[in-house]
Amino acid sequence: MAERCRAELAQLMQKDGNNACADCGDADPDWASVTIGVFLCQQCAGVHRSLNSQSRVKSVRLDNWDRDQVQVMECIGNAKAKEKFEMCVPPFYRRPKKNDVEVLKKEWIMAKYQREEFTDPDRQTAYNCSYKEGMLWKLGRDRKQVQQRKFVLSRADNKFSYFITEEAKQHKQQPPKAEADLDNMNAVFVPEKIGNPYGLQITFIKSGSTRSLFVYSDNSKDIVDWYNCIRAAKWERRRIAFPDRDLQQLAEDLTKDFLLEGWLSKMGPKNEPFRRRWFTLDRRKLMYFEEPLNAFAKGEVFIGHRDAGYHLTLGPPEGDRSSNSQNNFCFTLHTPDRNFMLRAETQDDMDKWTTALNNVIDLPLTPQDSKLASMLVPKKSSNSFRLIKR
Repeated sequence: MAERCRAELAQLMQKDGNNACADCGDADPDWASVTIGVFLCQQCAGVHRSLNSQSRVKSVRLDNWDRDQVQVMECIGNAKAKEKFEMCVPPFYRRPKKNDVEVLKKEWIMAKYQREEFTDPDRQTAYNCSYKEGMLWKLGRDRKQVQQRKFVLSRADNKFSYFITEEAKQHKQQPPKAEADLDNMNAVFVPEKIGNPYGLQITFIKSGSTRSLFVYSDNSKDIVDWYNCIRAAKWERRRIAFPDRDLQQLAEDLTKDFLLEGWLSKMGPKNEPFRRRWFTLDRRKLMYFEEPLNAFAKGEVFIGHRDAGYHLTLGPPEGDRSSNSQNNFCFTLHTPDRNFMLRAETQDDMDKWTTALNNVIDLPLTPQDSKLASMLVPKKSSNSFRLIKR
């Protein structure tokens, strides 16, 4: 009987929908929820265990199955469960993929099966709202202390802001400590960088340079609600501005994860010694910092298209014939106004950076890219870079 059940499960897993994790889309799932009737990857199955009696998880290949349990999987399966539990997922809500951070997967699963938020839009008011305020922990600009701050998001004002205290927020004569236009904001989960599983980095452009806020909440639902609230506000503005556009298309790139981050060494503009910097590639914007948690970058480079003269070359600085093995990891980013000599710490790091940068250089520019360039770059040279010395 056990062998027959496994054989039937193997056949069920080949059907469309069942051959990928019901929650993150990872291929070839080998776990299942015998109460909900869906096939899962190992990581999502781990989250399902926290649902207690709502989701009983079993290994498809290692655990024993009886005929009734197999019949549940046969009668439901991923496609039918999706029709029920994802009936009204808002276009702006980020559906996590297999490589996304754990907090996004956790709250997606909780929202689907425990709170059933996507069966009734009235259950989505925590993030699909025109106004939201609450307390979040924020890292200070000096990076020495973390304190709670009052954060406010207003669709009507198109603003995201924070105040030192609740009293400061209520006192209308006192302006917010920082304020950002939602159109120019990005939000990225960076748990390892912040050192908190619910760590979120919020970036926005202010006076021609990028400001970073590092925040987190003690509650995973709270931080994901803030994240999706930002996405919802940006999506709503697009929906009003472009009423004829496809709603799913309008949800593209509401927030965008960094393409790559890590340590590189950078040579100074006058062949000065290499200095170690933390680099972040955010779409077409390459930023470098003294430390990963700096509020402002030491410099920012807009990366245009290859046709405008942007390209990479490999090798050590011109005229450097030393036998230093680290020179094997050197490469140069060429822009119309300046060349940036960079050095990775390993061959693998260099391959990752050169591949990522070449991919950006090969992408055609969009209207949004041109807008970004105009915000970061001096007016006299729209294809140039803006170097901010701090």
